[in-house]
Amino acid sequence: MPRLRLLLMLLGALLSMQVLAAASNAPPAIVLAEVYRQGIDVTQYLVSEKYDGVRGIWDGHTLRHRSGNLISAPAWFVASLPPTPLDGELWLARGKFTDLSKIIRRTEPIDDEWRQVRYMIFELPNAPGTFSERANHIKALVSELNVSWLRAVDQFPVADTAALMNLFKRYVKDGAEGLMLHRADALYVTGRSDVLLKLKPLPDAEARVIAYVAGKGRFVGRIGALEVEMSDGKRFRIGSGLSDADRSNPPPIGSLVTYRYQELTANGIPRFPRYWRVREEF
Repeated sequence: MPRLRLLLMLLGALLSMQVLAAASNAPPAIVLAEVYRQGIDVTQYLVSEKYDGVRGIWDGHTLRHRSGNLISAPAWFVASLPPTPLDGELWLARGKFTDLSKIIRRTEPIDDEWRQVRYMIFELPNAPGTFSERANHIKALVSELNVSWLRAVDQFPVADTAALMNLFKRYVKDGAEGLMLHRADALYVTGRSDVLLKLKPLPDAEARVIAYVAGKGRFVGRIGALEVEMSDGKRFRIGSGLSDADRSNPPPIGSLVTYRYQELTANGIPRFPRYWRVREEF
């Protein structure tokens, strides 16, 4: 009987450890952006550059992806971070997402590569006050820490929609992915919310590759299009935007790809989808 009791205790402890491990890898509750639309009163928002990087959430102890998986950053990188929870983007430079992705994917981080990475902070999870107040706190915190790879994202107001669009065109022309708008008076919220908006040249989304469509004409012997499936089960094909290298060595079946499109049809299918890149699932 004592042996059975001991066995049950051990099994209970093991189960508890598995539950805790699963919980620790659960996706963190964070704010997710809606798409900017006409008619928004932009004077109620603070505007910033949209950084084409990898989301990084610091809970005061560990640095994680939005999926909940740990980010394999060097010990010196995370040792410099404060006990205060942070939300931001790991970023190299405009147009360098592919290079950043290779750095982030490594199981064993390489110091020289990580010394190029910047942690661009745009939010303080669960902190009190309006976003305008939190943005000021971020600047003060980053200034106090004085760490070269920790940066506060610049947040600024715009006078009107015309000023926003002129700014947007200039940023995109200079290589930025777009702009973000965060409502200045918003308290901290999680989930998808219109307190945070993204403004990009074309909307983008993700879909899962389920099959290849054989190429014709000059694409004979390679793929002509990707057949993909959206999260709601809708299927369509992406033929535009694929380079010769992509057609010869396409994204694997089952991989998640990002595409850009003009608008959705009445049935919710993207019009004129154009392949962009493989969506890394960290």
